[in-house]
Amino acid sequence: MATRGNTDRVDPLDFTGRTVLVTGGAKGIGRGIAEGFLAAGADVVVCGRTSVDDDALPSGVDAAGRERRAVFVAADLRDAEQASAAVGAAADRFGRLDVLVNNAGGSPSADAATASPRFSASIVQLNLLAPLYCAQAANAVMQGQDTGGSIVNIASVSGLRPSPGTAAYGAAKAGLLSLTTSLAIEWAPKVRVNALSAGLVATESADAHYGGAAGMAQVAATVPLGRFGTPDDMAGICRFLASPLAAYVSGANLVAHGGGERPAFLTAVERAAGPDA
Repeated sequence: MATRGNTDRVDPLDFTGRTVLVTGGAKGIGRGIAEGFLAAGADVVVCGRTSVDDDALPSGVDAAGRERRAVFVAADLRDAEQASAAVGAAADRFGRLDVLVNNAGGSPSADAATASPRFSASIVQLNLLAPLYCAQAANAVMQGQDTGGSIVNIASVSGLRPSPGTAAYGAAKAGLLSLTTSLAIEWAPKVRVNALSAGLVATESADAHYGGAAGMAQVAATVPLGRFGTPDDMAGICRFLASPLAAYVSGANLVAHGGGERPAFLTAVERAAGPDA
């Protein structure tokens, strides 16, 4: 939301009357973020390349008991014109744009030694250039609003550590973190720009990637907090970053990974010591 705290709002996490655009918000983490803002009273627009039936769109019940449903806009955000059009559609529909959550992204596994140039370019376009295109369009709207606006870029721990199997993705997410800090300086004071680096999050795709419930449980045991994150966890962080509670937070990267990854040397030491140690 606004760069400065909005003191006339009783609940700083109430987004009633605010418009939020969540890219890739029809499923996975994005859907959880969209539903979190809907429950907080916001008017929410989600976008993606594949159309979604109205009854399958994110929905939520706000504090006043009103059922709210997101509006869908079709767009391939890798195309700058389509990204700008999606932002424009959100602002035109509700007369303003207060929050942009750049969530759309991802990558299938690929061997860096054999990945095609076309594949690598597509991954960088989706995870780095698309957020830039959307942010540019959103900034143009937000700079003209008295209350400014807030942009949250969904990054990944893959941008903070090696990302074998998804090298282009990790590099793009690292670039997104750099972009976040630069835009926070260029677009201040009206627009705040922050990043959320997500760790392991339980979604439909994660379940398939880790081999179902048994595999998920084994992976979760490696996380200090003992579990995967959830889309709701990510949604709460996004609401905080977009709210007046974070009015002095810009150019930051909030890392949400449940305590991080257990250092490999600890496991090596335990194995060397044997079961009776």
